[in-house]
Amino acid sequence: MAETTFDIIIIGSGPGGYVTAIRAAQLGFSTAIVEREYLGGVCLNWGCIPTKALLRSAEIFHYLQHAKDYGLSAGEVSYDPSAVVKRSRAVSKRLNDGVGFLMKKNKVAVIWGEATIEAPGKVTVKAGRSEAPKGTLGAGSYAAKHIILATGARPRVLPGLEPDKKLIWTYFEAMVPDRVPKSLLVIGSGAIGIEFASFYRTLGAEVTVVEVLPQVLPAEDAEIAAFARKSFEKQGIKIYTGAKVTKLDKKSDAVTATIDDGKGGTQTLTVDRVISAVGVVGNIENLGLEKLGVKTERGSIVIDGACKTNVPGIYAIGDVAGPPLLAHKAEHEGVICVEAIKGLHPHPMDRRLIPGCTYCSPQIASVGLTEQAAKDKKLDIRVGHFPFVGNGKAIALGEDQGMVKVIFDKKTGQLLGAHMIGAEVTELIQGYVIAMNLETTEEELMHTVFPHPTLSEMMKEAVLDAYGRVLNI
Repeated sequence: MAETTFDIIIIGSGPGGYVTAIRAAQLGFSTAIVEREYLGGVCLNWGCIPTKALLRSAEIFHYLQHAKDYGLSAGEVSYDPSAVVKRSRAVSKRLNDGVGFLMKKNKVAVIWGEATIEAPGKVTVKAGRSEAPKGTLGAGSYAAKHIILATGARPRVLPGLEPDKKLIWTYFEAMVPDRVPKSLLVIGSGAIGIEFASFYRTLGAEVTVVEVLPQVLPAEDAEIAAFARKSFEKQGIKIYTGAKVTKLDKKSDAVTATIDDGKGGTQTLTVDRVISAVGVVGNIENLGLEKLGVKTERGSIVIDGACKTNVPGIYAIGDVAGPPLLAHKAEHEGVICVEAIKGLHPHPMDRRLIPGCTYCSPQIASVGLTEQAAKDKKLDIRVGHFPFVGNGKAIALGEDQGMVKVIFDKKTGQLLGAHMIGAEVTELIQGYVIAMNLETTEEELMHTVFPHPTLSEMMKEAVLDAYGRVLNI
Protein backbone atom coordinates (compact mmCIF):
# COMPACT_ATOMS: atom_id res chain seq x y z
CA MET A 1 0.00 0.00 0.00
CA ALA A 2 1.24 3.48 -0.80
CA GLU A 3 2.02 5.66 2.18
CA THR A 4 -0.98 7.67 3.35
CA THR A 5 -0.35 10.96 5.12
CA PHE A 6 -2.35 12.59 7.90
CA ASP A 7 -1.82 15.52 10.25
CA ILE A 8 -2.45 13.32 13.30
CA ILE A 9 -2.43 9.56 13.79
CA ILE A 10 -3.79 8.20 17.07
CA ILE A 11 -2.87 4.66 18.09
CA GLY A 12 -5.73 3.13 20.07
CA SER A 13 -9.47 3.81 19.90
CA GLY A 14 -10.49 3.62 23.56
CA PRO A 15 -12.24 6.59 25.23
CA GLY A 16 -9.02 8.59 25.12
CA GLY A 17 -8.21 7.74 21.52
CA TYR A 18 -11.58 8.21 19.88
CA VAL A 19 -12.36 11.45 21.78
CA THR A 20 -8.94 12.77 20.78
CA ALA A 21 -9.69 11.90 17.16
CA ILE A 22 -13.01 13.75 17.26
CA ARG A 23 -11.47 16.87 18.81
CA ALA A 24 -8.59 16.77 16.32
CA ALA A 25 -11.08 16.60 13.44
CA GLN A 26 -13.07 19.49 14.93
CA LEU A 27 -9.89 21.55 14.92
CA GLY A 28 -9.36 20.90 11.22
CA PHE A 29 -6.67 18.24 11.36
CA SER A 30 -6.76 15.33 8.92
CA THR A 31 -6.96 12.49 11.41
CA ALA A 32 -6.60 8.71 11.49
CA ILE A 33 -6.99 6.27 14.34
CA VAL A 34 -5.38 2.82 14.47
CA GLU A 35 -7.26 -0.01 16.20
CA ARG A 36 -6.23 -3.67 16.36
CA GLU A 37 -9.46 -5.19 17.65
CA TYR A 38 -12.57 -3.16 18.51
CA LEU A 39 -13.58 0.49 18.48
CA GLY A 40 -14.06 1.90 21.97
CA GLY A 41 -11.22 -0.11 23.47
CA VAL A 42 -11.47 -1.99 26.76
CA CYS A 43 -13.72 0.61 28.41
CA LEU A 44 -16.66 0.34 26.04
CA ASN A 45 -16.22 -3.34 25.23
CA TRP A 46 -14.86 -5.03 28.37
CA GLY A 47 -14.61 -2.44 31.12
CA CYS A 48 -16.49 0.66 32.26
CA ILE A 49 -19.71 0.25 30.31
CA PRO A 50 -20.49 -3.49 30.28
CA THR A 51 -19.63 -3.81 33.97
CA LYS A 52 -22.15 -1.09 34.76
CA ALA A 53 -24.75 -3.01 32.77
CA LEU A 54 -24.00 -6.12 34.86
CA LEU A 55 -24.18 -4.12 38.08
CA ARG A 56 -27.50 -2.62 37.02
CA SER A 57 -28.95 -6.11 36.54
CA ALA A 58 -27.70 -7.06 40.00
CA GLU A 59 -29.19 -3.87 41.46
CA ILE A 60 -32.62 -4.56 39.95
CA PHE A 61 -32.43 -8.14 41.21
CA HIS A 62 -31.66 -6.83 44.70
CA TYR A 63 -34.62 -4.43 44.64
CA LEU A 64 -36.97 -7.16 43.42
CA GLN A 65 -35.88 -9.33 46.32
CA HIS A 66 -36.80 -6.48 48.67
CA ALA A 67 -40.02 -5.43 46.95
CA LYS A 68 -42.02 -5.87 50.15
CA ASP A 69 -39.92 -3.12 51.77
CA TYR A 70 -41.60 -0.74 49.30
CA GLY A 71 -45.11 -2.10 49.74
CA LEU A 72 -44.85 -4.19 46.57
CA SER A 73 -45.10 -7.86 45.68
CA ALA A 74 -42.77 -9.33 43.06
CA GLY A 75 -43.47 -13.04 43.48
CA GLU A 76 -40.61 -15.49 43.07
CA VAL A 77 -37.49 -13.67 41.92
CA SER A 78 -34.70 -15.33 39.95
CA TYR A 79 -32.20 -14.52 37.22
CA ASP A 80 -30.79 -16.02 34.04
CA PRO A 81 -26.98 -15.57 33.92
CA SER A 82 -26.89 -15.89 30.13
CA ALA A 83 -29.57 -13.21 29.75
CA VAL A 84 -27.73 -10.90 32.14
CA VAL A 85 -24.53 -11.31 30.12
CA LYS A 86 -26.43 -10.94 26.83
CA ARG A 87 -27.84 -7.60 27.94
CA SER A 88 -24.39 -6.39 28.98
CA ARG A 89 -22.91 -7.37 25.62
CA ALA A 90 -25.78 -5.68 23.77
CA VAL A 91 -25.12 -2.44 25.67
CA SER A 92 -21.44 -2.71 24.73
CA LYS A 93 -22.21 -3.34 21.05
CA ARG A 94 -24.54 -0.37 20.90
CA LEU A 95 -21.76 1.92 22.09
CA ASN A 96 -19.17 0.24 19.89
CA ASP A 97 -21.40 0.92 16.88
CA GLY A 98 -21.81 4.48 18.13
CA VAL A 99 -18.05 5.06 18.04
CA GLY A 100 -17.98 3.83 14.45
CA PHE A 101 -20.71 6.32 13.58
CA LEU A 102 -18.80 9.15 15.27
CA MET A 103 -15.66 8.33 13.29
CA LYS A 104 -17.60 8.55 10.03
CA LYS A 105 -19.44 11.69 11.09
CA ASN A 106 -16.16 13.46 11.89
CA LYS A 107 -14.35 12.05 8.85
CA VAL A 108 -11.75 10.23 10.93
CA ALA A 109 -10.03 7.45 8.97
CA VAL A 110 -9.97 4.13 10.82
CA ILE A 111 -6.92 1.94 10.19
CA TRP A 112 -7.34 -1.66 11.35
CA GLY A 113 -4.23 -3.40 12.65
CA GLU A 114 -1.33 -3.17 15.10
CA ALA A 115 0.86 -0.08 14.86
CA THR A 116 4.59 0.40 15.32
CA ILE A 117 6.29 3.78 15.17
CA GLU A 118 9.26 3.25 12.86
CA ALA A 119 10.52 6.82 13.25
CA PRO A 120 9.01 10.16 14.22
CA GLY A 121 6.22 10.74 11.74
CA LYS A 122 6.25 7.16 10.39
CA VAL A 123 3.83 4.42 11.42
CA THR A 124 3.72 0.86 10.12
CA VAL A 125 0.53 -1.10 10.61
CA LYS A 126 0.34 -4.89 10.37
CA ALA A 127 -2.77 -7.05 10.49
CA GLY A 128 -4.35 -7.04 13.96
CA ARG A 129 -6.92 -9.20 15.71
CA SER A 130 -9.82 -7.91 13.64
CA GLU A 131 -10.00 -7.93 9.87
CA ALA A 132 -10.31 -4.50 8.27
CA PRO A 133 -13.97 -3.98 7.34
CA LYS A 134 -14.75 -3.10 3.75
CA GLY A 135 -14.10 0.52 2.98
CA THR A 136 -11.58 1.03 5.81
CA LEU A 137 -7.79 1.10 5.83
CA GLY A 138 -5.60 -1.82 6.85
CA ALA A 139 -1.98 -2.93 6.98
CA GLY A 140 0.49 -0.55 5.40
CA SER A 141 2.73 2.48 5.93
CA TYR A 142 1.35 5.79 7.14
CA ALA A 143 2.78 9.20 7.94
CA ALA A 144 1.76 11.99 10.30
CA LYS A 145 3.53 14.98 11.81
CA HIS A 146 1.94 14.15 15.17
CA ILE A 147 1.51 10.63 16.58
CA ILE A 148 -0.53 10.18 19.76
CA LEU A 149 -0.28 6.96 21.77
CA ALA A 150 -3.55 5.94 23.43
CA THR A 151 -2.99 2.20 23.72
CA GLY A 152 -4.59 1.70 27.13
CA ALA A 153 -3.79 -1.01 29.63
CA ARG A 154 -4.29 -4.69 30.38
CA PRO A 155 -4.70 -6.71 33.60
CA ARG A 156 -1.58 -7.04 35.72
CA VAL A 157 -0.38 -10.63 36.16
CA LEU A 158 1.40 -11.73 39.33
CA PRO A 159 3.78 -14.73 39.27
CA GLY A 160 2.06 -17.84 40.56
CA LEU A 161 -1.38 -16.26 40.23
CA GLU A 162 -1.58 -16.28 36.44
CA PRO A 163 -5.12 -16.28 35.02
CA ASP A 164 -6.03 -19.30 32.89
CA LYS A 165 -9.44 -18.00 31.66
CA LYS A 166 -11.21 -21.04 33.14
CA LEU A 167 -10.64 -21.18 36.90
CA ILE A 168 -8.65 -17.99 37.43
CA TRP A 169 -10.26 -15.00 35.73
CA THR A 170 -9.36 -11.45 34.82
CA TYR A 171 -12.16 -8.93 34.31
CA PHE A 172 -12.55 -10.23 30.75
CA GLU A 173 -13.72 -13.67 31.89
CA ALA A 174 -15.56 -12.31 34.95
CA MET A 175 -17.77 -10.32 32.61
CA VAL A 176 -19.08 -13.28 30.61
CA PRO A 177 -19.59 -16.20 33.02
CA ASP A 178 -21.55 -19.20 31.78
CA ARG A 179 -22.85 -19.55 35.33
CA VAL A 180 -22.54 -17.72 38.63
CA PRO A 181 -20.03 -19.59 40.80
CA LYS A 182 -21.18 -20.69 44.22
CA SER A 183 -17.96 -19.38 45.75
CA LEU A 184 -15.50 -16.78 44.57
CA LEU A 185 -12.16 -15.36 45.68
CA VAL A 186 -11.32 -11.82 44.57
CA ILE A 187 -7.65 -10.85 44.82
CA GLY A 188 -7.43 -7.07 45.13
CA SER A 189 -9.92 -4.56 46.53
CA GLY A 190 -9.57 -1.65 44.14
CA ALA A 191 -12.50 -0.51 42.00
CA ILE A 192 -12.42 -3.53 39.66
CA GLY A 193 -12.18 -6.11 42.42
CA ILE A 194 -14.85 -4.54 44.61
CA GLU A 195 -17.28 -4.04 41.74
CA PHE A 196 -17.09 -7.71 40.79
CA ALA A 197 -17.26 -8.76 44.44
CA SER A 198 -20.44 -6.69 44.78
CA PHE A 199 -21.96 -8.06 41.55
CA TYR A 200 -21.38 -11.73 42.34
CA ARG A 201 -22.40 -11.40 45.99
CA THR A 202 -25.70 -9.79 45.00
CA LEU A 203 -26.35 -12.76 42.70
CA GLY A 204 -25.75 -15.18 45.56
CA ALA A 205 -22.09 -16.20 45.41
CA GLU A 206 -20.07 -16.62 48.60
CA VAL A 207 -17.40 -13.97 48.08
CA THR A 208 -14.04 -13.52 49.78
CA VAL A 209 -11.81 -10.50 49.09
CA VAL A 210 -8.08 -10.47 49.89
CA GLU A 211 -6.22 -7.13 49.91
CA VAL A 212 -2.48 -6.86 50.52
CA LEU A 213 -2.71 -3.31 51.90
CA PRO A 214 -4.12 -2.51 55.36
CA GLN A 215 -7.26 -0.87 53.96
CA VAL A 216 -9.96 -2.09 51.62
CA LEU A 217 -10.30 0.34 48.67
CA PRO A 218 -6.77 1.66 49.33
CA ALA A 219 -7.15 4.83 47.25
CA GLU A 220 -10.15 6.08 49.23
CA ASP A 221 -10.38 8.16 52.39
CA ALA A 222 -9.92 5.88 55.41
CA GLU A 223 -13.26 6.83 56.97
CA ILE A 224 -15.14 6.07 53.74
CA ALA A 225 -13.26 2.78 53.32
CA ALA A 226 -14.12 1.72 56.87
CA PHE A 227 -17.80 2.51 56.23
CA ALA A 228 -17.64 0.51 52.99
CA ARG A 229 -16.04 -2.47 54.68
CA LYS A 230 -18.79 -2.66 57.30
CA SER A 231 -21.41 -2.48 54.56
CA PHE A 232 -19.73 -5.19 52.48
CA GLU A 233 -19.36 -7.47 55.49
CA LYS A 234 -23.00 -6.91 56.40
CA GLN A 235 -23.85 -8.18 52.92
CA GLY A 236 -21.85 -11.33 53.64
CA ILE A 237 -18.60 -10.54 51.83
CA LYS A 238 -15.57 -11.83 53.76
CA ILE A 239 -12.66 -9.39 53.66
CA TYR A 240 -9.01 -9.92 54.57
CA THR A 241 -6.73 -6.87 54.59
CA GLY A 242 -2.97 -6.83 55.15
CA ALA A 243 -3.05 -10.32 53.63
CA LYS A 244 -1.95 -11.90 50.39
CA VAL A 245 -2.61 -14.98 48.32
CA THR A 246 0.67 -16.88 48.06
CA LYS A 247 -0.45 -19.90 46.06
CA LEU A 248 -3.30 -21.11 43.87
CA ASP A 249 -3.71 -24.87 43.50
CA LYS A 250 -6.03 -25.64 40.59
CA LYS A 251 -8.34 -28.66 40.67
CA SER A 252 -10.61 -29.88 37.87
CA ASP A 253 -13.37 -27.38 38.68
CA ALA A 254 -12.15 -25.51 41.77
CA VAL A 255 -9.16 -23.64 43.16
CA THR A 256 -7.54 -23.89 46.58
CA ALA A 257 -5.87 -20.66 47.65
CA THR A 258 -3.22 -20.33 50.32
CA ILE A 259 -3.63 -17.04 52.17
CA ASP A 260 -0.94 -15.38 54.29
CA ASP A 261 -2.89 -13.37 56.86
CA GLY A 262 -0.01 -10.97 57.48
CA LYS A 263 0.15 -11.94 61.14
CA GLY A 264 2.33 -15.00 60.79
CA GLY A 265 -0.51 -17.37 60.03
CA THR A 266 -1.78 -19.03 56.87
CA GLN A 267 -5.04 -20.62 55.84
CA THR A 268 -6.46 -22.31 52.80
CA LEU A 269 -9.68 -21.53 51.01
CA THR A 270 -11.28 -23.59 48.26
CA VAL A 271 -13.53 -21.75 45.81
CA ASP A 272 -15.14 -22.37 42.44
CA ARG A 273 -13.43 -19.43 40.76
CA VAL A 274 -10.82 -16.72 41.40
CA ILE A 275 -10.77 -13.19 40.01
CA SER A 276 -7.35 -11.57 39.80
CA ALA A 277 -7.90 -7.81 40.19
CA VAL A 278 -4.43 -6.70 41.20
CA GLY A 279 -4.29 -3.68 38.92
CA VAL A 280 -3.46 -3.00 35.29
CA VAL A 281 -0.32 -2.19 33.32
CA GLY A 282 0.05 0.12 30.35
CA ASN A 283 0.38 -1.29 26.84
CA ILE A 284 3.77 0.21 25.99
CA GLU A 285 5.37 -2.84 24.38
CA ASN A 286 5.89 -3.47 20.64
CA LEU A 287 5.31 0.16 19.71
CA GLY A 288 8.93 0.96 18.85
CA LEU A 289 9.40 3.20 21.88
CA GLU A 290 12.77 1.82 22.98
CA LYS A 291 14.29 2.24 19.52
CA LEU A 292 13.02 5.81 19.37
CA GLY A 293 14.28 6.62 22.87
CA VAL A 294 10.86 7.52 24.27
CA LYS A 295 11.27 7.86 28.02
CA THR A 296 9.23 5.53 30.23
CA GLU A 297 9.04 5.21 34.00
CA ARG A 298 7.42 2.43 36.05
CA GLY A 299 5.70 1.05 32.96
CA SER A 300 4.26 4.41 31.88
CA ILE A 301 5.26 6.88 29.18
CA VAL A 302 6.61 10.12 30.64
CA ILE A 303 4.79 13.22 29.36
CA ASP A 304 4.66 16.94 30.07
CA GLY A 305 1.58 19.10 30.69
CA ALA A 306 0.73 19.08 26.98
CA CYS A 307 1.09 15.27 26.76
CA LYS A 308 4.38 15.52 24.83
CA THR A 309 6.98 12.81 25.26
CA ASN A 310 10.70 13.60 25.13
CA VAL A 311 10.68 12.76 21.39
CA PRO A 312 9.27 15.57 19.20
CA GLY A 313 6.06 14.65 17.39
CA ILE A 314 5.18 11.77 19.73
CA TYR A 315 2.58 12.17 22.48
CA ALA A 316 0.83 9.90 24.99
CA ILE A 317 -2.50 10.05 26.81
CA GLY A 318 -4.57 7.89 29.12
CA ASP A 319 -3.47 4.72 30.86
CA VAL A 320 -0.10 4.52 29.07
CA ALA A 321 0.74 7.98 30.43
CA GLY A 322 0.34 7.01 34.09
CA PRO A 323 -2.26 7.18 36.85
CA PRO A 324 -5.04 7.69 37.55
CA LEU A 325 -6.04 5.02 35.03
CA LEU A 326 -9.49 6.38 34.30
CA ALA A 327 -11.40 6.87 31.05
CA HIS A 328 -12.37 10.47 31.78
CA LYS A 329 -8.74 11.34 32.51
CA ALA A 330 -7.76 9.87 29.14
CA GLU A 331 -10.47 11.82 27.32
CA HIS A 332 -9.46 15.13 28.88
CA GLU A 333 -5.77 14.53 28.23
CA GLY A 334 -6.56 13.85 24.58
CA VAL A 335 -8.38 17.16 24.26
CA ILE A 336 -5.48 18.97 25.96
CA CYS A 337 -3.03 17.25 23.62
CA VAL A 338 -4.64 18.23 20.31
CA GLU A 339 -5.57 21.72 21.49
CA ALA A 340 -1.92 22.26 22.43
CA ILE A 341 -0.85 21.02 19.00
CA LYS A 342 -3.27 23.54 17.50
CA GLY A 343 -1.70 26.30 19.59
CA LEU A 344 -4.74 26.98 21.78
CA HIS A 345 -2.71 26.88 25.05
CA PRO A 346 -5.07 24.67 27.11
CA HIS A 347 -4.67 24.32 30.86
CA PRO A 348 -2.48 21.34 31.82
CA MET A 349 -4.21 18.46 33.56
CA ASP A 350 -4.64 18.99 37.30
CA ARG A 351 -4.76 15.45 38.59
CA ARG A 352 -6.09 16.61 41.97
CA LEU A 353 -9.38 17.45 40.25
CA ILE A 354 -9.98 14.06 38.63
CA PRO A 355 -12.88 12.28 40.36
CA GLY A 356 -12.89 8.56 41.02
CA CYS A 357 -16.01 6.39 41.15
CA THR A 358 -16.62 2.82 42.26
CA TYR A 359 -19.99 1.36 41.27
CA CYS A 360 -20.35 -1.25 43.98
CA SER A 361 -23.23 -1.31 46.44
CA PRO A 362 -23.06 1.16 48.12
CA GLN A 363 -21.48 3.42 45.51
CA ILE A 364 -18.31 5.36 46.32
CA ALA A 365 -17.07 8.62 44.78
CA SER A 366 -14.28 11.01 45.62
CA VAL A 367 -12.17 13.92 44.43
CA GLY A 368 -9.15 15.71 45.84
CA LEU A 369 -7.23 15.05 49.03
CA THR A 370 -8.18 12.49 51.63
CA GLU A 371 -8.13 13.65 55.24
CA GLN A 372 -4.87 11.80 55.86
CA ALA A 373 -3.24 13.25 52.75
CA ALA A 374 -4.19 16.76 53.89
CA LYS A 375 -2.68 16.08 57.31
CA ASP A 376 0.46 14.66 55.71
CA LYS A 377 0.81 17.99 53.89
CA LYS A 378 0.65 19.74 57.28
CA LEU A 379 -2.49 21.61 56.24
CA ASP A 380 -4.78 23.14 58.85
CA ILE A 381 -8.16 21.71 57.91
CA ARG A 382 -11.87 21.66 58.71
CA VAL A 383 -13.77 18.42 58.12
CA GLY A 384 -17.52 18.15 57.67
CA HIS A 385 -19.83 15.13 57.50
CA PHE A 386 -23.46 14.47 56.75
CA PRO A 387 -25.12 11.03 56.97
CA PHE A 388 -27.71 9.73 54.53
CA VAL A 389 -29.93 8.92 57.51
CA GLY A 390 -30.51 12.66 57.95
CA ASN A 391 -31.72 13.21 54.37
CA GLY A 392 -35.42 12.99 53.49
CA LYS A 393 -34.89 11.85 49.89
CA ALA A 394 -32.51 9.05 50.99
CA ILE A 395 -35.08 7.83 53.52
CA ALA A 396 -37.86 7.97 50.90
CA LEU A 397 -35.69 5.92 48.54
CA GLY A 398 -35.03 3.34 51.23
CA GLU A 399 -31.31 4.18 50.91
CA ASP A 400 -30.51 5.76 54.27
CA GLN A 401 -27.03 4.27 54.71
CA GLY A 402 -24.20 6.47 53.51
CA MET A 403 -22.14 9.55 54.18
CA VAL A 404 -20.82 12.74 52.59
CA LYS A 405 -17.47 14.08 53.82
CA VAL A 406 -15.73 17.32 52.88
CA ILE A 407 -12.31 18.72 53.73
CA PHE A 408 -11.52 22.45 53.71
CA ASP A 409 -8.41 24.52 54.23
CA LYS A 410 -9.17 26.34 57.49
CA LYS A 411 -7.21 29.45 56.50
CA THR A 412 -8.54 30.01 52.97
CA GLY A 413 -11.85 28.16 52.82
CA GLN A 414 -10.57 26.20 49.81
CA LEU A 415 -12.32 22.87 49.24
CA LEU A 416 -9.47 20.35 49.31
CA GLY A 417 -11.38 17.09 48.97
CA ALA A 418 -14.79 15.46 48.95
CA HIS A 419 -15.64 11.82 49.64
CA MET A 420 -19.00 10.06 49.44
CA ILE A 421 -20.50 6.64 49.98
CA GLY A 422 -24.13 5.74 49.36
CA ALA A 423 -26.84 5.66 46.71
CA GLU A 424 -26.07 7.54 43.47
CA VAL A 425 -22.98 9.32 44.80
CA THR A 426 -21.25 8.69 41.46
CA GLU A 427 -23.78 11.13 39.99
CA LEU A 428 -23.33 13.66 42.81
CA ILE A 429 -19.54 13.99 42.91
CA GLN A 430 -19.42 16.23 39.83
CA GLY A 431 -20.89 19.06 41.91
CA TYR A 432 -17.82 19.13 44.10
CA VAL A 433 -15.54 18.68 41.08
CA ILE A 434 -17.01 21.79 39.48
CA ALA A 435 -16.70 23.69 42.77
CA MET A 436 -13.03 22.75 43.12
CA ASN A 437 -12.30 23.59 39.47
CA LEU A 438 -13.84 27.04 39.98
CA GLU A 439 -11.90 27.50 43.25
CA THR A 440 -15.18 27.89 45.12
CA THR A 441 -14.95 28.69 48.83
CA GLU A 442 -17.07 27.37 51.68
CA GLU A 443 -18.93 30.70 51.80
CA GLU A 444 -20.04 30.38 48.17
CA LEU A 445 -21.18 26.80 48.72
CA MET A 446 -23.18 27.81 51.79
CA HIS A 447 -24.83 30.62 49.80
CA THR A 448 -25.87 28.19 47.06
CA VAL A 449 -29.49 27.01 47.15
CA PHE A 450 -29.78 23.25 46.68
CA PRO A 451 -33.13 21.73 45.59
CA HIS A 452 -35.33 19.87 48.05
CA PRO A 453 -35.93 17.01 48.40
CA THR A 454 -32.74 15.67 46.82
CA LEU A 455 -29.70 13.69 47.80
CA SER A 456 -27.63 16.69 46.73
CA GLU A 457 -28.78 18.62 49.81
CA MET A 458 -26.34 16.51 51.81
CA MET A 459 -23.50 18.12 49.89
CA LYS A 460 -24.39 21.52 51.35
CA GLU A 461 -25.12 20.08 54.79
CA ALA A 462 -21.64 18.54 54.92
CA VAL A 463 -20.15 21.96 54.15
CA LEU A 464 -22.29 23.52 56.88
CA ASP A 465 -21.11 20.84 59.29
CA ALA A 466 -17.47 21.72 58.64
CA TYR A 467 -18.26 25.22 59.89
CA GLY A 468 -20.54 24.32 62.81
CA ARG A 469 -23.75 25.29 61.00
CA VAL A 470 -25.32 21.94 60.07
CA LEU A 471 -29.13 22.10 60.10
CA ASN A 472 -30.66 18.64 59.70
CA ILE A 473 -28.77 16.39 62.04
